[in-house]
Amino acid sequence: MRTTIRRRVPAAERRLEAYEVAYLAGGPQRVLEAALFALRDRGAVTIVGPRVRAAEESDSLAKHPVERAVLASCPRGRSLKVVANALRGGPEVAEIKRELVAIGLVARGRYRLTPAGRRQLAAAKKEAAFPAYIFDGPAGHPDRRLRRLVADTSIPSGLGRTLIRMGRAAEPDYDYAYDPDSSSDPGSGTHAPSEPGGFSCGSGGGGGGGSD
Repeated sequence: MRTTIRRRVPAAERRLEAYEVAYLAGGPQRVLEAALFALRDRGAVTIVGPRVRAAEESDSLAKHPVERAVLASCPRGRSLKVVANALRGGPEVAEIKRELVAIGLVARGRYRLTPAGRRQLAAAKKEAAFPAYIFDGPAGHPDRRLRRLVADTSIPSGLGRTLIRMGRAAEPDYDYAYDPDSSSDPGSGTHAPSEPGGFSCGSGGGGGGGSD
């Protein structure tokens, strides 16, 4: 039998998609916020107060596994924070991290961008091909009311550290992406990154939002 060896495209040759850039900019929290902004801007979800709900026939508006996971989590409406906790610790976000680690943009274990990761993030920002909230978090979205609601999905960094310790005790083999004490967070959001409940504020791969 002939064995086929798949060649992974080097990071420098690979064009990152929106949620990978969001992860580089702010980790799982930014990926979450990216999905919420993108889905809401497309009309795939409604966000009223502390609750998010998938719109009817919204499946066709989901363009990424992360977005499909959000829609699947709130068909009849659910607390934003419940959806946030589920997505941040879900397999879709974990897969983004695994791929970024594999191509050398994120260090394994404690969250840290590699030099290549920092270069890719800077290049993506310079290219200006993604919405501002990918890099700046909720501050980059034009809808002030929506910014507040999405920003509230993060949790205090101290509690985030407690949840990480609890998670590691329960699942010693789980590979956490973010360290709340990391000083190398490339994101510019106002919330410190932490896992699995709170990460730096973030953004997503969608269009602009409405205004209030």
